[in-house]
Amino acid sequence: MKRVAIVGAGITGLSAMHYLLKEGSGMTVDLYEASDRAGGKVNTHIRDGYTIELGPESYLARKEVMTELAYEVGLGDTLVRNQTGQAYIYAKNKLSPVPKGTMLGVPMELSPLLTTDLVSWTGKLRAGLDFLKPAMPLYKDISVGEFFRARFGDDLLEHMIEPLLAGVYGTDIDKLSLMSTYPNFKETEEEYGSLMKGLMAEKKDKPAAPKKKTGAFLQFKDGLQSFIDRLVSENEKRGGQIHFNFDVTAIEKTEDGYDLTADGGTHHYDEVIVTTPHFQYKRWFKDKEFEYFKHMEATSVATVVMAFDAEQVKNTIEGTGFVISRNMDTSITACTWTNKKWEHSTPEGKALLRAYVGRPGDFIVHEKSDEDIVRLAREDLDKIMDLDGEPEFTIVTRMMNAMPNYFVGHKYIIDDIQKYAAENYPGLHLIGASHYAVGLPDCVQTAKDTAEKILNK
Repeated sequence: MKRVAIVGAGITGLSAMHYLLKEGSGMTVDLYEASDRAGGKVNTHIRDGYTIELGPESYLARKEVMTELAYEVGLGDTLVRNQTGQAYIYAKNKLSPVPKGTMLGVPMELSPLLTTDLVSWTGKLRAGLDFLKPAMPLYKDISVGEFFRARFGDDLLEHMIEPLLAGVYGTDIDKLSLMSTYPNFKETEEEYGSLMKGLMAEKKDKPAAPKKKTGAFLQFKDGLQSFIDRLVSENEKRGGQIHFNFDVTAIEKTEDGYDLTADGGTHHYDEVIVTTPHFQYKRWFKDKEFEYFKHMEATSVATVVMAFDAEQVKNTIEGTGFVISRNMDTSITACTWTNKKWEHSTPEGKALLRAYVGRPGDFIVHEKSDEDIVRLAREDLDKIMDLDGEPEFTIVTRMMNAMPNYFVGHKYIIDDIQKYAAENYPGLHLIGASHYAVGLPDCVQTAKDTAEKILNK
């Protein structure tokens, strides 16, 4: 009977355990978690009729692996889709709608570019040069900022693309690796010569969208934590052992597997899956080939939840929230009008706002008190919205070093590390958000692929 250890009880580790314990696998699986809870960044707070996400808010519905897993563990009927509505960008000291017919701020047709007030006419003319410019030569990688500046110029990048892209990865767009994040844009540009021309052609070839628009994101009625809790209970029902408050202090390669030491006890396993953030690796692996992880940066972020009576929030805009151009002098980077986006989240007669704090290179999350972070967020919101009086309650959640930075070249460095690990540490699997993808479904997919690799040996 094969014995497998998993380190880390976030969504990646719990999903890996689920797939390893499928019927007939004959696996013995132990999962070690240093803290007293499962879920990692996922954390749902329920109080007084509110269902509040303190970490990730939802997941992309088009990435179906997480939905499939939800149905496998019996939570499919609790999935809810976000309310549709216009998203906004705060730039040039005002809220402007994200233009229809764009993908992450990148125009897929001419009309949104021509009609938006986010970009000046000079900027629009510069963006139009994309139709004439040839594909950029590329050796291996380039920053997202450099790529889009070359295609469209500064104005469109800074007021439409950057606000929508930067928040996903928490990385300076002029350092963010294009090939680690959005290689599809480069592939389209190379195929068609012009990026906008290619996106227009691809959109034309796609089947017509349904007339009734649906939200792009999915959640659970009782929050993302309900999904985590169900994974825990289902894994334990099927014989998985989950050890909380067990700090893994050593992972030693042996002739026939690995010795894993946790809280003074050493146990032998045939294979080990490590799902923790990358900065933990230096505790276990001293190889120079893993040096990258010692220096790989991560952005710290915080969320600020504010609950109000509905009449305190003078918000007649039918929208889901806004992101902020980095040219604006604000501490917050975005705000979700949670009660408008997620009907299940907020009691009748209440309004719930969720602001995001933490830009690459700033130290607000590290240095400021909770009270200061709330004050800074409220000052910014008062510039943008009409809020009356103090909130019913506030919650500040800090996520330190939570967003790994994929700098230029990241993908190829990780490819080399994974190749080295496969050759020198057979049976050791380093996976999770620090490697190839940061979204919840991406973590589930990586866990599934890793489990299948082990099961098929």
